[in-house]
Amino acid sequence: MPEAATTTVGTIHVTLVTPFGTQQEYDIRHLRAPGVEGEFGVLPGHIPFLTPLRIGALHLDSDDGRRTWAVSGGYFEIIDDRAVILAETAEPADSIDLERAEAARRRALERLQLAAEGVDNERARASLARAVNRLGVGRGS
Repeated sequence: MPEAATTTVGTIHVTLVTPFGTQQEYDIRHLRAPGVEGEFGVLPGHIPFLTPLRIGALHLDSDDGRRTWAVSGGYFEIIDDRAVILAETAEPADSIDLERAEAARRRALERLQLAAEGVDNERARASLARAVNRLGVGRGS
C-alpha cells in the first residue's frame, strides 16, 4: 500500500495495481467489483475483507463521476477505508480499442472451434471472456 495515503471522510482510497505497477489511485464513495462469488459493492466503513476477482467490470464512483475499468482476475482487499485491487490486467473503459478487442474475440472463437484439434479449450474460453468483457466495458454496457 502507498505510504501515508490519506482518505477524505466518507471516501475509500483505492489503489489499482497490475503486474506492471500501480495503474491509478482514487478517492471514491462507492465501488462495484466482479467477485468470483458474484458482483459486490463497497461503501465507506465496510468491514475488512479479501476476495478473489473474476473477469468483469470494475466501477468506481466519486464526486467526479464514474470510472469503469475492464479487469481480468486478481484480488480485492479493503481495510480501514483503504482498498487495494491487485488485477491480472486492468484497462480503463476510455482506453479500450474496440477494433482490437473485436479481433481478439474472433480469434478466441476460432480457437474454440479448433478445440478438437488440440487447441487448449480452457485458454480459448478465458481469451473469449476477456475479449467480451473489454468489448462490453468499452461500449459502456
